[in-house]
Amino acid sequence: MPPTESDVLRGTLDLLILKVLLRESMHGWAVSQRIQERSRGVLDVNQGSLYPALQRLEHRGLLLSEWRTTDTNRRARYYTLTAAGKKAVVAETNSWRRYVTAIELILETP
Repeated sequence: MPPTESDVLRGTLDLLILKVLLRESMHGWAVSQRIQERSRGVLDVNQGSLYPALQRLEHRGLLLSEWRTTDTNRRARYYTLTAAGKKAVVAETNSWRRYVTAIELILETP
C-alpha cells in the first residue's frame, strides 16, 4: 500500500530531524531552529509536530535523549543519534531521493 500524505509528511520530518542531529546533539527547539535556518526560512516546524516526531524516533531506537542544561541555563532534553539512527539517515535519504525523482518525472510530463 502506498504511503498516505500524513505518512509522507511524517517521514519527511523524521528525515530532517535525523539529518540535523547527524552533526551534533541538540534540544528540540534548536532542532526546529536548525531546520528553519538550513531551509532558508521555508520550513517552520511547529512544536506540535516536532516533539511527537522526536518521541517517535526515540521509540524506534533511532535517538537517545537526556536532560542537560542549555547555554542559557535552562533544563532541556537533548537528542542524540544512535548507531541505528545514523544508518537510518542514509537509508531514508536514499528513499527520499527516489521519491523526489518519481515526483519530478510526473511533474515534467505534460
